[in-house]
Amino acid sequence: MRLLYLISAILPFLLVVQARPYRRAQCTATLDKATAVAKRLQSAYFDPILGQYTNGELWTDANAVEDLHNLMLAADSNDFFAVADLSWIGRAALFPFTDWNIFLGGSNDDAQWLILAYWKIADYKAARGLDYSAYTSSAAKIYEMVAGQWDDTNCGGGVWWSTEHTYKNAITNELFLLTSASGYLRFHNQTYLDNAQKEWAWLSQSGMRNSDGLFNDGIDLNTCQNNGQTTWIYNQAVVASGLGALGVATGNTSLFDQAEVSLDATMAHLTADGILKESCDDPAASSCDHDQQIFKGIWTKHVQYYLDQANSASRTAKYSSFLGAQYNAIMTNAADAELDIRNVWYAPDQGGSITSPESSTSGLAAIVADAKYGPC
Repeated sequence: MRLLYLISAILPFLLVVQARPYRRAQCTATLDKATAVAKRLQSAYFDPILGQYTNGELWTDANAVEDLHNLMLAADSNDFFAVADLSWIGRAALFPFTDWNIFLGGSNDDAQWLILAYWKIADYKAARGLDYSAYTSSAAKIYEMVAGQWDDTNCGGGVWWSTEHTYKNAITNELFLLTSASGYLRFHNQTYLDNAQKEWAWLSQSGMRNSDGLFNDGIDLNTCQNNGQTTWIYNQAVVASGLGALGVATGNTSLFDQAEVSLDATMAHLTADGILKESCDDPAASSCDHDQQIFKGIWTKHVQYYLDQANSASRTAKYSSFLGAQYNAIMTNAADAELDIRNVWYAPDQGGSITSPESSTSGLAAIVADAKYGPC
């Protein structure tokens, strides 16, 4: 009986990456602000009957639920404990007969955002001694589906953006790097590590990262060359969190340097006065769609995830003030009186900055990242 007790006590912690020596204290005041923003997000935009956010999409809802659990883990709180099981993505995980092909709609990038959300929910539940098995088993099923979308016959490798096999893009493959490397750290399944190494070998040679150090959207299948499309901000940090996980998995810290190429390029090329600026951002007439409204927050969240893995005071110091600047800009330029967060951070609203669940989710992610690694 004592052996069974010990096994049950330590099992939840096998899910998560084990802590290493460097960890800095978090900023309580900033986490309190994040909680206030999250409460507004939930009260204004979340429908507990449908389990969805207003006009929500699968991938943006997955990020919102992930962000709430990222916040609760950071703040050691239970403010949003019911959201996972109430959400439509949670219901899909808990229902044993979910048809994942139908639920995912053939989208290999959406599928992996869902994996990340399920793992974060599992981390939260594991930390509280709750059953998380439906979430990890659902994530494993989805991962196998995505892994089956790897293709060597077109441009030498990579995961297809969708099951229609019409495009290979940066975000889908960056996510496959991340889910594979992180999956290995969680479950020690060699296949995950093999996939992560295969993915980085292909992605690093794909030509999608341009001479500025930024990833363009994808490749032209006719030429197998960089298609020159938009360097979306989120592409520059998801690759970093994936490389951070792969660096820990392999002990190859040069991968951390590779991760920082695109992070540094973001700060150099995708900002206005030191604040993240998406190409569609405009305080007078923003043209960002619902997807694009969440990109900046995803960048900050994956910088947090990268720094979690890099576990280095010097690497943290490199990005700390930048994360702090994003928080200050959000609270000064983007937060309204009710703590809805508009999509434009770099300048005060001139009537064109957009308020939405995606823009508030983006702001929430940035505030939590600042609480963990920005100045306090």
